[in-house]
Amino acid sequence: MLKIKIIISMLLTVCIASAFIYHQPPHKLTYLQLVMPKGWPKPPTNIFASNPLTEEGFQLGRKLFYDAGLSKDSNFSCAGCHQQFAAFATYDHDFSHGFNNSFTTRNAPGLFNLAWQKELHWDGGINHIEVQPLSPLTAVNEMAASIPEILRKLKADTAYIRLFKNAFADGIINSQRLLKALAQFTGSIQSYNSKYDKVKRGEAVLTISEAAGYQTFLRSCNSCHKEPLFTDNSFRNNGLSLNVKLMDKGRMGITGNPGDSLKFKVPSLRNVSLTFPYMHDGRFVSMGKVIDHYRNGIDTTEPVLDKLLKKRILISNQEKVDLIAFLLALKDDVMTHDARFKQPD
Repeated sequence: MLKIKIIISMLLTVCIASAFIYHQPPHKLTYLQLVMPKGWPKPPTNIFASNPLTEEGFQLGRKLFYDAGLSKDSNFSCAGCHQQFAAFATYDHDFSHGFNNSFTTRNAPGLFNLAWQKELHWDGGINHIEVQPLSPLTAVNEMAASIPEILRKLKADTAYIRLFKNAFADGIINSQRLLKALAQFTGSIQSYNSKYDKVKRGEAVLTISEAAGYQTFLRSCNSCHKEPLFTDNSFRNNGLSLNVKLMDKGRMGITGNPGDSLKFKVPSLRNVSLTFPYMHDGRFVSMGKVIDHYRNGIDTTEPVLDKLLKKRILISNQEKVDLIAFLLALKDDVMTHDARFKQPD
């Protein structure tokens, strides 16, 4: 009889425990949405279609983005080349530092408004935000890590075990989740609060010089740097001579088409005052130098030069001054100081 009572008691315990597990509330996620500023075009694709944006995924991606432990020698994080105060570009450097005293071979672009970009990198060689981190994570002159080693580190870290569990109910740590979390963070970085934006919303007014510069911009720059993103995301040859040290022919390296020689992605002019030096190789140290290139530095003999630049761009000295004043109004201090994008404590 005693054995029967013990068995019944054990069965009841199992049933109660099973019932408790069965009735536990489902894993809860806090879903987020990108801001769609008024007047902006619809993103060409939904970068979060198979990777729903959540607060939990965002916070995991944020920690990963700032973690130098993901690099081979634990010295380089994603944020090392993409600094918030520099609009998530590399401040005042033509090339970024990498593993073993090496350098990158292209100027780091600012990371913002990525939801509106179909191709990433200067040559468009990456076509999805979730794939993009693989390049810097594994490049020997950048973070120089291996994915298996990164996963080993993450699985041994109690903080990451908790964060992966928060973001993904089963808590499995794998390369796909690593990339998805990074995409949730970087894909959430948006720039739409510059003085220009506030003027468009009726919250501010351009100065006389800024307004004059805006007119020069509309006449001379807007064909490629289209509002409101200030890029058309196309690839163009803008008359730069070949950098013989790099031998970087841009888009041609991806397509193999000689017609794409020295074509590079048109960068956004948002936050342009923070992302110097300029061009794919950082050859110009100031906005003034860039404008001078378009005024008189274009190699008009280049056979695949963009047709819009065949006669260069006519900008007077005063127009140059005013244009720079307008470009300064594209700086988004809200984004560069947003606590959500800062390194976590």
